[in-house]
Amino acid sequence: MTDLSADDLLLLEVDSLCVDYRLKGTTWRAIDNVSFDLRVGEAVALVGESGCGKTTTAMAIAGLLSPNAYVRNGEIRYRGERLYIDDDAAMRAHRWSHTSVVFQGAMNALNPVHRVINQIAEPCMLKLGLSRNAAKIRAAELLELVGIPADRRSSYPHQLSGGMRQRVMIAMALACHPSIVIGDEPTTALDVITQAQIIKLLGDLRAKLRLSLMLITHDLAVVAESCDRVMIMYAGRIVEEGAVADIFARPKHPYTQLLIDSIPDPAHGKRMIKPIPGDPPNLLNRKSGCAFHPRCPSAMAVCATQLPNLGRSGQGRVACHLDRSSSLQDEIPAYV
Repeated sequence: MTDLSADDLLLLEVDSLCVDYRLKGTTWRAIDNVSFDLRVGEAVALVGESGCGKTTTAMAIAGLLSPNAYVRNGEIRYRGERLYIDDDAAMRAHRWSHTSVVFQGAMNALNPVHRVINQIAEPCMLKLGLSRNAAKIRAAELLELVGIPADRRSSYPHQLSGGMRQRVMIAMALACHPSIVIGDEPTTALDVITQAQIIKLLGDLRAKLRLSLMLITHDLAVVAESCDRVMIMYAGRIVEEGAVADIFARPKHPYTQLLIDSIPDPAHGKRMIKPIPGDPPNLLNRKSGCAFHPRCPSAMAVCATQLPNLGRSGQGRVACHLDRSSSLQDEIPAYV
């Protein structure tokens, strides 16, 4: 078997992506100069508090941005070819064939009046050109792959448990042989046992089908079990990136350290969980400097005026004035 070159392994490139939203005559930036890549078979997590830009980044990659969002700057490339992510017609050939999404809240994502096997068969007919019979055979194979018993394949979504509905969503995401699967908080509202089953299923499918996985989550414990690399987002920017083992062992950004400190540790039950002080920033009224500095226990005077660059630090990247690799940039411009 021929070894793949570095270029062959590079699947997705996000380069200086900026996404703005328009709301009631106001424009505000949700994604600010985000750059990263994803390689064949790799599992990467986007982690951060609600509103930090994780889902907007994922929806941009899938070409599923809301109508009031637009790409201000940057681009996304799939296997070296630029994706026109703000052009719905141009993205139809890419969606589900190359990149698919496992949405959170399967009960809201699935059609309540259609049987689950028919919902999976539909994209097989539309994207793969299969006949109805062949598409239903393909759908049955996918449902078996994700662990749905044969006698439940003709069920309606409301007749399935939360975990089974999430398995149906995963089967649907795999319908058209994608290279990238985005899991947008796929374990939300599931009990801990079912969460573990879903994460294990995604890991098994990634290994079996050589999928690349992008996991959107708040839960660093899930990341530790299922991902190779993690990107920490805050206020629309990546503030730290690195291998999962390195991030947990040697976090460089104060925000990353606080996120790790907020994880319960059953092995050391007496350890106090430390909440992160303060509130996330108002993106409608961005301030100069590092967005985290009002909440940061290690903030310095420079943090209030100068934006740190996301610079190389060891095998990863970090945007913090405490790290020498984070050279200074100009102040954040006002967004209008």
